[in-house]
Amino acid sequence: SGPKSTIYSQRYFLVGSNEAHTKHRVLKIDRTEPKDLVIIDDKHVYNQHEVRELLGRLDLGNRTKIGQKGSSGLSKALTAYGIVGFVRFLEGYYIVLITKRRKVADIGGHSIYKIEDTSMIYIPNDSVRVTHPDEARYVRIFQNVDLSSNFYFSYSYDLSHSLQYNLTLLQRPYDLWLSEASSAEEEVHTQSKQDSFDIFEDEGLPTQVVYGLQNEPYYKYVWNGKLLERFKDIVHHDWLMYIIHGFCGQSKLLIYGRPVHITLIARRSSKFAGTRFLKRGANCEGDVANEVETEQIVHDASVMSFTAGSYSSYVQVRGSVPLYWSQDISTMMPKPPIRLDQADPYAHVAALHFDQMLQRFGSPIIILNLVKKREKRKHEKILSEELYPAVINLNQFLPPDHCIDYIAWDMARYTKSKLCNVLDRLSMIAENVVKRTGFFINRSEFYCHILRPDERTNCVDCLDRTNTAQFMVGKCALAYQLYALGMIDKPKLQFDTDCVRLFEELYEDHGDTLSLQYGGSQLVHRVKTYRKIAPWTQHSKDIMQTLSRYYSNAFSDADRQDAINLFLQVYQPSESKPHLWELPTDFYLHQRSTMALPLDRRSYTLWWSEGILSSLPVAYDEVPCEENMKKIKVKRVNQFDESIDIYTEFFKPYELTSFDDTFCITMTNSAREFMPKSVGVDPSPFTVRKPEETGKSVLGNKSSKEETLLQRKTAASAPPPPSEEAISSTSEDDSEEDRDEDGSVSQRSTPIKLLTESGESSRTQEQQTVKEPYGLNLAKFPAENDLLIYESCLILALHFTRRLTCVSFLPLLLPSLYREPVSCFPEDSIYGVAPPQVNRDSRDVFESHVMAGQGQVRALCRDDTLMYREYVKNRYM
Repeated sequence: SGPKSTIYSQRYFLVGSNEAHTKHRVLKIDRTEPKDLVIIDDKHVYNQHEVRELLGRLDLGNRTKIGQKGSSGLSKALTAYGIVGFVRFLEGYYIVLITKRRKVADIGGHSIYKIEDTSMIYIPNDSVRVTHPDEARYVRIFQNVDLSSNFYFSYSYDLSHSLQYNLTLLQRPYDLWLSEASSAEEEVHTQSKQDSFDIFEDEGLPTQVVYGLQNEPYYKYVWNGKLLERFKDIVHHDWLMYIIHGFCGQSKLLIYGRPVHITLIARRSSKFAGTRFLKRGANCEGDVANEVETEQIVHDASVMSFTAGSYSSYVQVRGSVPLYWSQDISTMMPKPPIRLDQADPYAHVAALHFDQMLQRFGSPIIILNLVKKREKRKHEKILSEELYPAVINLNQFLPPDHCIDYIAWDMARYTKSKLCNVLDRLSMIAENVVKRTGFFINRSEFYCHILRPDERTNCVDCLDRTNTAQFMVGKCALAYQLYALGMIDKPKLQFDTDCVRLFEELYEDHGDTLSLQYGGSQLVHRVKTYRKIAPWTQHSKDIMQTLSRYYSNAFSDADRQDAINLFLQVYQPSESKPHLWELPTDFYLHQRSTMALPLDRRSYTLWWSEGILSSLPVAYDEVPCEENMKKIKVKRVNQFDESIDIYTEFFKPYELTSFDDTFCITMTNSAREFMPKSVGVDPSPFTVRKPEETGKSVLGNKSSKEETLLQRKTAASAPPPPSEEAISSTSEDDSEEDRDEDGSVSQRSTPIKLLTESGESSRTQEQQTVKEPYGLNLAKFPAENDLLIYESCLILALHFTRRLTCVSFLPLLLPSLYREPVSCFPEDSIYGVAPPQVNRDSRDVFESHVMAGQGQVRALCRDDTLMYREYVKNRYM
């Protein structure tokens, strides 16, 4: 769809265009209806000249008096990048438009944008407006959902589905598309013939036709599905743009200059959505609270397209424990008691939840339960005691090959233990998980290209423990993905390498973002906390985050929950209903079974949906059955059609762009951000660095220019780096960001004496400082071989430039060092010029050019005809 829309006042004409401004569509929105939405879609595609003519005619027709100065019949209201949707409270409809966007990732040439700003415009005219006293309050609640924080969209890539689904869709057998397209083929063919005639159709040249696919989004992860409901069936598909909420980040891993993009996309579920303590457990349809699907995509960025490139992905899901449970927040306690709200002896809710997962991911499903097992007062343990019997009950009816794997591991207990390393144990679990699930890769010749990715993690909040566990599983999967793409020789990645530091930073951004959305603060416990290398200064930060979370839960969560309910249209205002702020609870909005009796009762033994079991281990959603084929529209398009031409979308040949401004240059780069800046360092991102070796400066929040300046200034005066023996394995932080600004060592590490008694030790200190920035000791005299090489290079330079008068005596002075240049080129002079040598192909091109100038044109080959044909089509049709 076109990335730019322009809206005009008086009757509102929405003019959408493509990026190159060569194709335009027009929507007419009626402003005379006080409470109804009337939209007329002009199905015609205009070129630039036609759309200007149309707007000119509208401008002329709407003038109050022809010839009157200063009046305009058409005024431009604003420019936007897409429609979020239409919403109505108690008066008329509003249109929500995206007015600012920022590119955050690129997958296979498809750009992914973050919404930076939006605008909400009231549609009906003031003359027909029927005012309501509570309208302004609803608008305020609706705008409490900040669309500029972590909402993402793409014009050409389906963000609601995984990469595996999107690519396996393209790899379905050709005859399926043929049969699917056959019904619509005649219609499309006749329509295209009416739209334009083909001047080459009688020559018998093959038309370059391909099948373009357009599929339904996965509405569970779409956040504006309800806002587009009234609109989607009456307009062309290009106007529709689905947004997701969560996180999207992309970093570039440089392996000796070869770019590998690591992308993290987190999709937050729009079902049973809400804030911590107010949304716990599951609803009657099996949707769980705080459900987030995290997908890590690794691809070799040297080849861009999906068809020729190498792409790999791994999916993990986090979510609340799928039972009916809640916490009473009226007690004003930091940890309110957990209570089970409803007995569910046949695990009905868990069955509905895992049915959804089998349908989307296939088998095996692995549950990693990080809830505490031993507690003085029963708190988290209540959930484990309910979940484990539920899984056993469901498993007894599934075939043994497709049973749900349940791994319970009390992460909090192991963290307190001095004998056990938490992350070592987690990495063992992760290795088993990744080997069981496998991962997706789009090249059939690679190992494990058909295995199913899915692993489900939960703790009570699904924040700190879950993020660390997901990071460890993701790190293990990343090693296998890089191994399968041929980037590393064994599927193992070490901590403190540039690659893992980059991945850890991505995961911590991801964890912080999701934690803010659900809990109201950033992560309290990070990967460094569990590695036991976080400095003591981190503990004060942890306390502040805990307090922030507590404040958020106590005071602001209810307002945020109301805003989410209104935005997702879970609650729709009406004159006959009580207002949103008058409801004592939103329980009945999210639990449909409380308001109506279910028509069909599901079986307790055959708890899965029809067709799911026969398709396992493959996900039912990816099986090319009749039901799934209905969700896809197939259209025959020209190979160079703009809607499927990734080259034009990515490189934008129609506009002037600067390399420095391109997204690929500005994105996080392992060599720039993480590789140590000293000379002689191994540039491999898989080399383990010392804790103090990092591309980031001591003052982590300074700009890169200030960083390099600071490094140069402090290079001469810095104290010597502490020896490896002086630092215990559990003392130092990964990066220098958390160190004090005066360069003092962390309180937990062994102190180092900076004052020296003898002059000898101070001299060694000086040599160390010289060696640190330059990579070698300048005080030491060079070796004899190095001197000979240097002198011979000097002789060659002097001989070539002939700037020295005594150059002819040099062979006599240094006969062993004199070198004659291997190749001497004949020099041109004012008397004679050597003609350049031209190869045969170049002469042929020049001769044909001269012949064409004389009117003798050579015969056109097939490539020339096709090129000219495309030119004529694009230029005149």
